[in-house]
Amino acid sequence: MDSESRMWRPLRWTGDALVLLDQTALPYEERYLECRSLEDVAAAIQEMRVRGAPAIGISAVAGLALAVRAVLGTPEDWRAVLERAIDRLASTRPTAVDLFNSLDLARRRVGRAGDAQEAQRILAGLTEELLERQWAIDRAIAEHGAGLLPAGSRVLTHCNTGALGTGAYGTALGIVRRSYELGRLQHVWITETRPRQQGARLTAWELQREGIPFTLIVDGAAAWIMARGEVDAVIVGADRVARNGDVANKIGTLALAVAAAECRLPFYVAAPLSTFDPTTPDGRSIPIEERDASEVLRLNGGWIAPPGTPVRNPAFDVTQASLITGIVTEAGVILAPDERKIAALLAGRGSGDREEERDER
Repeated sequence: MDSESRMWRPLRWTGDALVLLDQTALPYEERYLECRSLEDVAAAIQEMRVRGAPAIGISAVAGLALAVRAVLGTPEDWRAVLERAIDRLASTRPTAVDLFNSLDLARRRVGRAGDAQEAQRILAGLTEELLERQWAIDRAIAEHGAGLLPAGSRVLTHCNTGALGTGAYGTALGIVRRSYELGRLQHVWITETRPRQQGARLTAWELQREGIPFTLIVDGAAAWIMARGEVDAVIVGADRVARNGDVANKIGTLALAVAAAECRLPFYVAAPLSTFDPTTPDGRSIPIEERDASEVLRLNGGWIAPPGTPVRNPAFDVTQASLITGIVTEAGVILAPDERKIAALLAGRGSGDREEERDER
């Protein structure tokens, strides 16, 4: 990783604030927000000023640290404050399992804290730990994923899975970045990703910043570009991976997977192990966030449909494991994912949070 990429951080913890690059302002303005309270963090997640499953999980832990910090030196019961903060953050984005995994991990870490000051110190330290850990996770995913792509590859990706989505190097877009560094990548096709345009606003901004050649297309053009033979692989991210390998990701992912299968193209999902949810048996059990109709009815402040038009606005869809060529994780690639292969990978994970779970039992 070059020094500039390593130093650029869209998500930073200062000890008394979570500083984040406001993704709703991009690409027009690089505006950083300082979140100094639980509600600041919760609003930033809910309003998608910070987004992407890993970045949401890290931000949530910072929110807990700020919630406990706010009651230092007061008679308030910090444990009750913590539980209310967990409930508030859990209500912000229901689909991304990183959010819930991070909240559970934070609760376990402070389980033996003697007072509010110790709890706040633990939570602040966990925030820094998760930020640093994400760099290592993203880089491992990038290395594994880049190894799947032959020289001269033309990749199609969806939504935003870069540094903005993880606070570090990126997952699916991290694979793109690493492949370009290795000279294996020829071109990237990026979908605009309606209705919030994360591809057009965010992925284009990141790729332009990195000097990686790309072309933006409307979502509906992706299947045609594939059918014309102009794509060699599709790589997307994930917000939750069910026990059987079904994957929830940004709405439009399923259509790409179906088109890739029809065109006999590999369809890869880049997913840190934190997005795997063994408690969810399959994709039908994943809660899908429904967002406000205004996201569909308006674009850049202007109406694109008559006011009062009925709208269905699911933020995510579910791609069946049978359509996925492989899931790229920091621990390796699961080809033709299924419940048995996923269980075996998770059993051998040996990560700190898994060890803590066993200790708690």
